[in-house]
Amino acid sequence: MTQDQNPLDELQDDQVDISSAAEQGAPLTTEALQQQVEDLKNELVQAKEQSLRVQAEMQNVRRRAQQDVEKAHKFALEKFVSDLLPVADNLERALASTQGSDNIDLSAVVEGVELTLKSLLDTLQRHQVEQVNPEGEPFDPQFHQAMTAIENRDVEPNTVLNVFQRGYTLSGRLVRPAMVVVSKAPAGG
Repeated sequence: MTQDQNPLDELQDDQVDISSAAEQGAPLTTEALQQQVEDLKNELVQAKEQSLRVQAEMQNVRRRAQQDVEKAHKFALEKFVSDLLPVADNLERALASTQGSDNIDLSAVVEGVELTLKSLLDTLQRHQVEQVNPEGEPFDPQFHQAMTAIENRDVEPNTVLNVFQRGYTLSGRLVRPAMVVVSKAPAGG
């Protein structure tokens, strides 16, 4: 019975069912009435269970949709960040090529490149893009890509000795692994 329904209407419906059964010549016994009540109770229980299942499914759909939207917002910049990373790499290479040079004519250019790189990295960081620069840390295959392994007695095996190219993460998700040189144990030793 819904909230809008009048309880008298329901009684009248039941009376119609009973009277129609009597018109058809079916005997109205207590057992028949009890069976009809039991059937109605079972139908009510099934309807309630179905209603609960539908409500639970709707909550799951709503929750999944909300998670999808959050992920879309969080990682929408992933392709854009991937396209910007070569710019940062090239600025770092430009600075590396000028190290050790005391050429005063290039000092203004070097300073400009340093400021441009810093500005780019600061902008990336504001958008939850972090550098992965694991030099001296243990090798982690989830964030590092080993390019080569070199024997080295001075450090523990599987330690990152050198970083060819820094890696980057966006909100904790790897965008590009760091390309590294890893130490290995000396042969025969």
